[in-house]
Amino acid sequence: MKLGIPHGEAEAFACPVTFTVDVIGGKWKALILFHLMSETRRFNQLRRLMPEITQRMLTLQLRELEADDIIHREVYREVPPKVEYSLAPLGETLVPLITAMRDWGAAHEEVEGSAR
Repeated sequence: MKLGIPHGEAEAFACPVTFTVDVIGGKWKALILFHLMSETRRFNQLRRLMPEITQRMLTLQLRELEADDIIHREVYREVPPKVEYSLAPLGETLVPLITAMRDWGAAHEEVEGSAR
């Protein structure tokens, strides 16, 4: 037993956390969502905001988020083709979570910085 929660109950509580991490976990998805919180963005805008991500990885992460209905991909039929990404309604429900992650990171960064 950990934290006073019986083993079976701890597993039941962990299941939704596992699902959430499966959907938005990894190095890039939360950052992509953070950048889409403020406005709709094009692929190259996201690349410029995250210079460390490869084109292939950004494409893969965007496809996974789209497949999970977290983001919306809008293709405009023009030459050259124009594609924009925005948060889908389900993605909008993640805004408080991403904001909390940002706030926690800022607070933790301050604590780490003062400890050095």
